[in-house]
Amino acid sequence: MELDEIRQLLELLKNTDITELQIERDGAKIRIKREKFISSWEIPSPAKPAAPSEAKEAKEETAEAQRVVTITSPIVGIFHRSPAPEAPPFVEAGSAVKKGQVLCIIEAMKLMNEIESDVDGIVSKILVENGQPVEYGEPLFLIEPAS
Repeated sequence: MELDEIRQLLELLKNTDITELQIERDGAKIRIKREKFISSWEIPSPAKPAAPSEAKEAKEETAEAQRVVTITSPIVGIFHRSPAPEAPPFVEAGSAVKKGQVLCIIEAMKLMNEIESDVDGIVSKILVENGQPVEYGEPLFLIEPAS
């Protein structure tokens, strides 16, 4: 591959979102890699002051968030509420759970990974639907710790 061909490739890639390209021709390999950059920044407009009732609701939500423990996904995969399609779910909203109790399974690369509760308490909310893909760190459950 000649220098002019490499320059042409670089010029073509300039205006694309491609961040990596590898070409092999006549026994010669070339790999072009660049960091992705943000072409424009979006600046959020300042929020208007909240009405007293909205401020009260926000405080209540914050207080509630402080009372619950969020169980997050440790891996990327598919969320399953039960051990088998015909089996009952591990837990429902309102279920009492013990620390170490299985809450769900996340399937990743055909491996079933049991996700356990970090605390004793009550499941206040299940945030993911059965069969839905989940990301690393995505909240799965909200648990109100036992007093």
